[in-house]
Amino acid sequence: MPRISGGCLCGQVRYTADAEPMFTGMCHCKTCQKESGSAFNIVIAVPASAVSFQGSAKTYTRTGDSGQQVTHRFCSNCGSTITSEPAVMAGASIIRAGTLDDTSWLQPAMEIYCTAAQPWVHGGGERQRFPGMPPRG
Repeated sequence: MPRISGGCLCGQVRYTADAEPMFTGMCHCKTCQKESGSAFNIVIAVPASAVSFQGSAKTYTRTGDSGQQVTHRFCSNCGSTITSEPAVMAGASIIRAGTLDDTSWLQPAMEIYCTAAQPWVHGGGERQRFPGMPPRG
């Protein structure tokens, strides 16, 4: 896999990641709907240690449905959310696919939080579907 790179809408915050994705997916949770202003987010998870940021991002921390903290990293200028780091997935950084420079390789392998999916959204394809988070293991 080539280096993953991307950034926010205005270009003030950029990132690179040198790692194979841990997973790729569509997230239908209400947080992703609010964050994206759409019906879902396409996300890729990579080891947080593989991600390098350039520019000054702000963070917002909230409590996830697991009861643990989730920290979102976004551009303070344009507001684009770039990543989130859920404590329940320690060591993972969840990159928003819309911030990638090149999405030609991206193929979501799963859909999560399908119980929150908008009734008119049908992901299609041969993805695994989970009502919430997939089981750990």
